[in-house]
Amino acid sequence: MVQVLSQLKSSHRGRLDIIATILRSTMIGARKTSIMYRCNLSFKQLEFYLGFLLRKGHLTMSTKSRGNNSRFFETTEKGLGFLRAYRNLEELMSK
Repeated sequence: MVQVLSQLKSSHRGRLDIIATILRSTMIGARKTSIMYRCNLSFKQLEFYLGFLLRKGHLTMSTKSRGNNSRFFETTEKGLGFLRAYRNLEELMSK
């Protein structure tokens, strides 16, 4: 509990904030570079979070043929459920 309160005062984003940002940016599908820039993450950070979200089932990865076989990441139903819960938590904390 103390850690949560200290993070509220911090200007740094927490893991849940970063996860929510990634899930929002992949709702309609996005490539790694796009996600990295939208979420303001380093490549190393992006790799960590994408791997985590894929393993947990919050993201899916597909290859869409546009001549370069780009890998696209999309938010799953489970990821959308996380975003709904995250928004509810934000609302509770802002009251």
